[in-house]
Amino acid sequence: MDRPARDVRTLPKAHLHLHFTGSMRSETLLELADLHGVRLPDSLTSGRPPRLRATDERGWFRFQRLYDIARSCVRSEDDMHRLVREAAEDDRAEGSGWLEIQVDPTSYAPRLGGLTPAVEIVLDAVEAARAATGIGIAVVIAANRTKHQLEARTLARLAAQYTDRGVVGFGLSNDERRGRAPAFERAFEIARHAGLFANPHGGELDGPRSIRDCVDVLGARRLGHGIRVVEDPELMAVLARRRIVCEVCPASNVALGVYDKAADVPLRTLFEAGVPIALGADDPLLFGSRLAAQYELARDEHEFTDAELAELARQSILGSVAPAQVQRELLDGVEGWLAGSGAVVGAGFVPTRPPVA
Repeated sequence: MDRPARDVRTLPKAHLHLHFTGSMRSETLLELADLHGVRLPDSLTSGRPPRLRATDERGWFRFQRLYDIARSCVRSEDDMHRLVREAAEDDRAEGSGWLEIQVDPTSYAPRLGGLTPAVEIVLDAVEAARAATGIGIAVVIAANRTKHQLEARTLARLAAQYTDRGVVGFGLSNDERRGRAPAFERAFEIARHAGLFANPHGGELDGPRSIRDCVDVLGARRLGHGIRVVEDPELMAVLARRRIVCEVCPASNVALGVYDKAADVPLRTLFEAGVPIALGADDPLLFGSRLAAQYELARDEHEFTDAELAELARQSILGSVAPAQVQRELLDGVEGWLAGSGAVVGAGFVPTRPPVA
């Protein structure tokens, strides 16, 4: 008799691709919109993920508009603290023992007194959430590639000032077709010089050329998405050899029209090529699923065995910047999950001590 599949919510893992605004719970969005008098479109109040397809420019603008409306509901320090705390609570319930959350502080600076106060509020919120939930949390500060590169340099210098408070990486988000990576080379030089790892988005809406730019010009250690590297086997071999992690977000890929259906996401191709993978939820608010669902998708749509799911979890942990002690505890937890001695179903997994990034 076959053994029932193990619950992926109890599989210890790290979550390396989650955006601050997009981490919001739907009910939180409704409450904040009511509090601040923001009128939401029906697509954000229906209780179902909005229908999105961002492979053409009009579709991307629609996605960005919804994202901006959601962002406009986050207006106070209390709101910021709530989002981080709830993101940590949700991750803990899904088995994550380490979270690296990405934020563009320019989006919140006008309401919070400037860039520096916005960053400090996020870091205070992270510290409080870490203490409350027990999971480790670090921050990746991201620039918007559709804005001027001088703004990215300002953000890189700002991020460099907070490496002792949990800022660990520097990212580059938004539509890669409208902001090519080489324009941001200087910003990433500033970040790397400060000890931050390079974490740009690439290989999502654009193909392998975007990934090459991120790796060769920006020095990417991890790629936000990176899934379309499968279109260039030679480049895929480079990522495997150099252990450059692809933060693959299957539900997001389908929701934005990068692939038509979950079975089309070339997750197994990437896995079997030896490219390190860290599954991520990207923007649960808009895509309708959180971290554990990405592992369930790998199982249901790509026939990943429990042993292979455990390997995905290991790759997420080893691809993180979690302290060595935390990585060891999480990796031990993965072995316990495989051996059938993991945590209680639905309880999630956290290290024995709340780690400091």
